[in-house]
Amino acid sequence: MPAHEGYDAVIVGGGHNGLVAAAYLARAGRSVLVLERLDHTGGAAVSTRPFAGVDARLSRYSYLVSLLPRKIVRDLGLDFRVRARTVSSYTPVERDGRPTGLLVGGGERRTRESFARLTGSDREYEAWQRFYAMTGRVAERVFPTLTEPLPTRDELRRRVDDEEAWRVLFEEPIGTAVEEYFTDDLVRGVVLTDALIGTFADAHDASLRQNRCFLYHVIGGGTGAWNVPVGGMGALTDAMAAAARAAGAVIATGREAVRIETDGRTAEVTHRGEDGESTVFARHVLVNASPQELARLTGDTPPTPAEGAQLKVNMLLTRLPALRDITVDPRDAFSGTFHIAEGYAQLAAAHAQAAAGSLPAAPPSEIYCHSLTDPTILGPELVERGYQTLTLFGLHTPARLFEHDNDGAREELLKSTLAQLNAHLAEPVENCLATDADGRPCIEAKTPLDLERDLRLPGGNIFHRELAWPYAHQDTGRWGVETRHTNVLLCGAGAVRGGGVSGVPGHNAAMAVLEGGGDPAAG
Repeated sequence: MPAHEGYDAVIVGGGHNGLVAAAYLARAGRSVLVLERLDHTGGAAVSTRPFAGVDARLSRYSYLVSLLPRKIVRDLGLDFRVRARTVSSYTPVERDGRPTGLLVGGGERRTRESFARLTGSDREYEAWQRFYAMTGRVAERVFPTLTEPLPTRDELRRRVDDEEAWRVLFEEPIGTAVEEYFTDDLVRGVVLTDALIGTFADAHDASLRQNRCFLYHVIGGGTGAWNVPVGGMGALTDAMAAAARAAGAVIATGREAVRIETDGRTAEVTHRGEDGESTVFARHVLVNASPQELARLTGDTPPTPAEGAQLKVNMLLTRLPALRDITVDPRDAFSGTFHIAEGYAQLAAAHAQAAAGSLPAAPPSEIYCHSLTDPTILGPELVERGYQTLTLFGLHTPARLFEHDNDGAREELLKSTLAQLNAHLAEPVENCLATDADGRPCIEAKTPLDLERDLRLPGGNIFHRELAWPYAHQDTGRWGVETRHTNVLLCGAGAVRGGGVSGVPGHNAAMAVLEGGGDPAAG
């Protein structure tokens, strides 16, 4: 139970953004209470042991770190590190009846040779260099703005200071640029995948939702690099919780917020636990939950949920499988992002099938092997025996496909997804699966409906709602966290500049409070 009945700030939800906000506010001398309905903090950014009796701590829902600003790590003194992956990606394919693939990373010479071997010339590699030099310049200029007050669209355009980049990323469907820059189907597909993570869209979707997804995937850290969290994603949120507690924040787990009443100056937050309901008063309430949950708490009309579109699969292997492409070491192939069925035409076909109401016949997905970069997530005995983790993220699987029969659709999709992987392996991945203490294969799959049930993600959308451009638009407020209630802020992934594991909405909500925005005592 809370130590007292009134706080400067009550934060609803102990996910990573709520913990960041709590740490900033407590370090500034504000009294802070965090209410978390589960018995632990971390939200979707947690590490768990999903397989009974097996000493493997997997980042269960969120896998890699890119959008977390070093500023937040420094400001809060977080005891947390990431490691760079030695390879960016490997994409297997069969060409002219022989297994081959595209390896990106491991040095410029090696990457250039891989492009030439796949495509027959240096053209695609040189186009790759030009394209990602352009996105790199955008990353350098846009990423620092994420922890500043929202710029206007014109201000951000001036900051980018590159008309071609602005056209490619902000104005035209990303498919136009992919087709302008590249000619090889596989290369085009690898580029496009960053526009489709958790986002159900065609390359030429007029809504540009794919562009917004792409932008957030290439600006992280000012470089676009995606790194492995040392100790798993839970190590990050544990460090955030420790920083918040050290600064004086009270974190109450097992306490679910059920109602927020506010007159714009003070608020009452009613919460429930095993001992019944209690009410706490606050000057500000920061909601680290979805816009739908915010509306439920305040009694407002909830927005229409944005549909999630991903399959998440966690596996533990006794060994990495051998590849049909014998020119690539499996440790190289799996140490980056392993793309499966993600050629440009394959992605278009999968989208068309899903849009028509069918599970994709060849589901596109990508795999990450965290244990190759950070073996500390495995127990010493498993490391010695050569065990490895695989986490798979499937694309173009919108929630609507699971509504009739979630269990049946999950089983069918997992089977066909593994079949696509096995097409590029010298042995079925099932042969490499470890077993748990009960003799069951160490593999689990989560659909959008599973994520909605387990994590309260509306529609299973990992971003809480459609990603927004990182500039001001109608009703966004100064920081992109404001709501129609003056002293209630949205500090979850559904804020402007939300989505992904970044801490940015938590930082921005704290800044909105600390600079006096919505503070009844201000002025």
